[in-house]
Amino acid sequence: MNILHIFATSYFIMLHKLVDTFELWSGERLVSSQELTQAGSNRRYFRLASATKAAVGCHSSNISENKAFIDLAQHFAAKQLPVPRVLAVSERGECYLQQDLGDVSLFGLIAAGREAGQFSPDEKAALLTAIAALAKIQYEGAQGLDYTLCYPQAKFGRDTIAWDLSYFKYCFLKPNMEDVDEAKLEADFGRLVEYLAAEKNSCFMYRDFQSRNVMWHEGKPYFIDFQGGRKGVPHYDVASFLYQAKANFPDALRKELLRAYLQAAARYAKVDAAAFEQKLPAYALLRTLQVLGAYGFRGYFERKEHFLQSVPFALENMGRLLTQLPAGLEVSYLAGTLLRLIAQKRPAARQQQQPDVLRVQVCSFSYRCGIPDDSSGNGGGFIFDCRSIFNPGRQEEFRLLTGLDAPVAQFLDGNRQMAELLQHASSLVDAAVERYLARGFRHLMVGFGCTGGQHRSVYAAQRMAERLNQKYPQAEVEVRHREQRIAAILKNIP
Repeated sequence: MNILHIFATSYFIMLHKLVDTFELWSGERLVSSQELTQAGSNRRYFRLASATKAAVGCHSSNISENKAFIDLAQHFAAKQLPVPRVLAVSERGECYLQQDLGDVSLFGLIAAGREAGQFSPDEKAALLTAIAALAKIQYEGAQGLDYTLCYPQAKFGRDTIAWDLSYFKYCFLKPNMEDVDEAKLEADFGRLVEYLAAEKNSCFMYRDFQSRNVMWHEGKPYFIDFQGGRKGVPHYDVASFLYQAKANFPDALRKELLRAYLQAAARYAKVDAAAFEQKLPAYALLRTLQVLGAYGFRGYFERKEHFLQSVPFALENMGRLLTQLPAGLEVSYLAGTLLRLIAQKRPAARQQQQPDVLRVQVCSFSYRCGIPDDSSGNGGGFIFDCRSIFNPGRQEEFRLLTGLDAPVAQFLDGNRQMAELLQHASSLVDAAVERYLARGFRHLMVGFGCTGGQHRSVYAAQRMAERLNQKYPQAEVEVRHREQRIAAILKNIP
């Protein structure tokens, strides 16, 4: 059974589960379904309707993330905050139904202003209403909230900041700039982490608060896609909203929106407006770097080119932010590197492959989160299961490391079962690569899965990719560690 067949089968299974969940909830037969446009995540949304009822159905193999959304939505709804009601959840939790809030997002509502850079009174009123409501969900939503419900982490801190910076470095900066002094860069990253982490976590941090995640329903804003929220600082959400890449807010409007937010937040907490405004550019810089990392990952490595269309807007924001960083934050090397990046105007998408170039994409993944998508759409390839091999993550000294770290790699280098798996896998993959090269095929996918996508599968995928890169110089080899959000092309064929 090839990967395309697996994906087709999985799609129908997914639809069947959604339909069952809907019909059980509604007590009626489904009469129509429409898949909604997929955004940056791997969640799939469908508008489902029977004769008298309608709902939006969501399917995701990441059950932990689903549970975070469901639990948070129920908590917020109990406080009468403007979020979609959860209507039903499937037995295993891979599907759930939520209230249908229609098709109008705040992003769409302000489309004319975004295009012109001048916002009408009605558009400004909508934006002011939305950002004032942000304070409500941040502070009222935090009351009585059990943060252990949050996924993947309960709070904002040094680890999450450092992770976002690494995401930017590996998925955007390195694909676009080679001459980077990593020691100096990491030193500045460290100073930025310490500066941002010094602020006390004081509210629910939405994490991805932007106009696309605000639906306009019955004349007021409703919040969606808050499943990544956690305990954190209010600055991050404000920065996310004001500096959204394609929002195109002029500086005067940003200041007006910030004032409106601070006035709303003052009803819930003591806010030093001057200190908040001084620190905001540093949080906006972090958010912009994280967003660029996401654009790079989705655009360069998952080949979703439309994500790269937002890059120029994000770089423009970043250039403005670098002139506004607080005086006490010393990140001169990082700032200089970012200015050089901006001077390149728009980092180009990777050159299109020649028709006769074979790309071998080697992926590591967690079975809990499903088999990786085949970005080529052609199907074909291999999936190897590493779960029968002893998991280094069970040992305390390896628990926080990955298969890319030397101690874990050395441990698995000496594992006979891992060596046998790679030997047999290499025989199968090499035979396929040679036939694909001879026949002019363009894509082959090789996946290694384990329980968490952290140790065994990462090690195996990295070893396979490095070996293929050395053995087949005429092929382009890409390695992608999905759960670690690390991707790299080992060799670009000119």
